[in-house]
Amino acid sequence: MFMFELFLLILLVTIIVLSIRSGKSVVLDEPIIIHRPGQYHITLAPQLNLAQTFIEQIAKQFALSYSPQGNIPSQYFEVRDPQASAQGGTCYLLAIAWRGGMLYFQAINPQPSLHNAEGHLKTLREFSEAVLALHPLTEPVDAAEAEHLRATVDWVANQSMITVKILEGND
Repeated sequence: MFMFELFLLILLVTIIVLSIRSGKSVVLDEPIIIHRPGQYHITLAPQLNLAQTFIEQIAKQFALSYSPQGNIPSQYFEVRDPQASAQGGTCYLLAIAWRGGMLYFQAINPQPSLHNAEGHLKTLREFSEAVLALHPLTEPVDAAEAEHLRATVDWVANQSMITVKILEGND
């Protein structure tokens, strides 16, 4: 009888250890592209796969609240999310645009040599423009909805305990 109890105890400890280990998030070293036709397109730089949840929450909340009639210029943000920032990093950069009825997100790590908002904005803008090359900003531009997009990002960030800073020079 003692052997059976010992076996159950070992089995229980093994299950607990495996469940604790499987709860850790894995940081990927490859870029990720997530495309949900008619909803959103996300491009995540290496090691930013943990930002996916926050970005998808923005897409969901924006889709529930707004349906812009025109395009929305790119909006640029510095995001401080300890769960999603690259290993050792303090923030990541996020660009969001609305083109042809779809949200486009690009998230990248800031360049280590640039520690100011102007440098972050330049890096992010270049990356975003390269990704959106096939989806240029066309008329009509819905400037009023750009403010709704910013408000949605702020609301989701507050709900998620994430700090978001708008990078000046948004289109």
